[in-house]
Amino acid sequence: MLISTAYAQAAGGTAGGGFDFVQLAPLVLIFVVFYFLLIRPQQKKAKDHRAMLSALRRGDRVVTGGGIIGTVSKVQGDDEVVIEVAEGVRVRVVRSTVQSVLTRSEPAGDKDKSDKDKSEEAKK
Repeated sequence: MLISTAYAQAAGGTAGGGFDFVQLAPLVLIFVVFYFLLIRPQQKKAKDHRAMLSALRRGDRVVTGGGIIGTVSKVQGDDEVVIEVAEGVRVRVVRSTVQSVLTRSEPAGDKDKSDKDKSEEAKK
């Protein structure tokens, strides 16, 4: 016979069927890159959006998901907002459809302070 039987040997001295960390490293590296480039920024953006929605108050000028621009005239419960689109035209929308706040209104307590400051400056 011209061809002799050849037996395969495990490379690197590991036992057959062994698992090295070197084989797992690329998968771990890919997951870490995905976490810092995709998952973490998306979670931060969602957290900021939730905070913006919870801070909605009367007088804020907002943009909805459908592109409607209006002023918040009433916040109803945890999931609805009444937006005044034009004078006398009010639309009830789900709070989560509000995409961004264009301008914020001052809280009622701050208006009193700013009015007092202005009147004191006028007296001087």
